[in-house]
Amino acid sequence: MVCLSSRSSDTSQRSQILNVEIDNLSNLELLYELKSGFLVTPNVDHLIQLQHNRSLFQAYKSANYKVCDSSVLLKTAEFLGYPLKEKIAGSDFFSLFCKFHRNSDRVKIFLLGGVDGAAEIARANLNRRLDRDIIIDTYEPPFGFECDEVECELILEHIRTSGATVLAVGVGCPKQEIWIAKYRSALPSVQLFMAIGATINFEAGMVRRAPQWMQNISCEWLYRLLSEPRRLWRRYLVEDVRFFWLIAKQFLRLYESPFN
Repeated sequence: MVCLSSRSSDTSQRSQILNVEIDNLSNLELLYELKSGFLVTPNVDHLIQLQHNRSLFQAYKSANYKVCDSSVLLKTAEFLGYPLKEKIAGSDFFSLFCKFHRNSDRVKIFLLGGVDGAAEIARANLNRRLDRDIIIDTYEPPFGFECDEVECELILEHIRTSGATVLAVGVGCPKQEIWIAKYRSALPSVQLFMAIGATINFEAGMVRRAPQWMQNISCEWLYRLLSEPRRLWRRYLVEDVRFFWLIAKQFLRLYESPFN
């Protein structure tokens, strides 16, 4: 039986940005608190998708933890009067989580996602670094797997037989969040579900993170844009620009969630 996390209903411990309540936790607090449930890591792109994707919005509503994976959101929360303690980058946090639980026998992680062998490379890298087989199995699903019920059932059976207690899904937003929300009840032995985006490819060394100085000045998005301009130009230069207009509306108390 999945042990769902018991979260406080005290909204003072959360920051409201558009139609998402973000948990006001530090990395260290989350490490100690995160034992079960469903973790998502919102950034600007996610917030934009949450304005029109009802399935993603419902998946977010079902998540037990929503933490700030963006320096831009961190500054936005402060601007709106709901300051957050710190940024919790999903890619950094997953590595911290593995290190924090390196000696915990109850934490057995299954990686779902990655491309071109990245999941197995990430598994080897993490296990070697921690000197423990904390990543017990992996699977790289084919393109469009989320629409194939037969493939999804094969994936579920693979996860069930692995003995995993933690499932980390890195297939990008909104696929990963919607897939977890849809299938988490079919995995009773998994206690913790984490949506981790490109983390698997980062851990495998197949995609490079922005230099720390660029992360510190909220320009990791620019590094990613320059690295993959053909894939990301529309997201960063067209779609995400709308975010600042919506924040202005929230500041003026004119914003309304499209899914109220």
